[in-house]
Amino acid sequence: MRLLARPLLAAMLFCLQAFAAAQGILPLSAGQSVYLPIYSHLYHGDVNPRTGKPSETLVSTHISIRNTDPGAGMKVVSARYYNTGGKLLREFLPKQQTIPPLGTYELYVPRSDSSGGSGANFIIDWVADKPINPPLVEALHADIREARTLLFVTTGRPIQTR
Repeated sequence: MRLLARPLLAAMLFCLQAFAAAQGILPLSAGQSVYLPIYSHLYHGDVNPRTGKPSETLVSTHISIRNTDPGAGMKVVSARYYNTGGKLLREFLPKQQTIPPLGTYELYVPRSDSSGGSGANFIIDWVADKPINPPLVEALHADIREARTLLFVTTGRPIQTR
């Protein structure tokens, strides 16, 4: 009976971990690189026969890095902005930024900055002194005018970097 208990316990723990992952509960982490898709403009409408391109709408981007851990702080160590071709455009952080428990750090790409293109992205690196709940990293894209409003959100996802 005792020999059967260990494999059974291991199988139960594996199932619980899989269930937690399926429920959206992320494992604790002491740091990650997060890929965040960004759009500096959107293509829309029909292709113009003279130019061969569709219409373009510029959008501003409000990046939100939210510490979801109620008991521990974290540090954002890098926020690198890349264009559609994968070229590094700039580092957005002049120095590391500490985010307290349940706090938020924000970045902003103005509508007038179209350098990223329609396939731009951020790689955001963060660390913590101990494993914590991973942050929620999102970007709110907006073009707000009198006659219309365009708003949408993109969400970051952890990646492995080399």
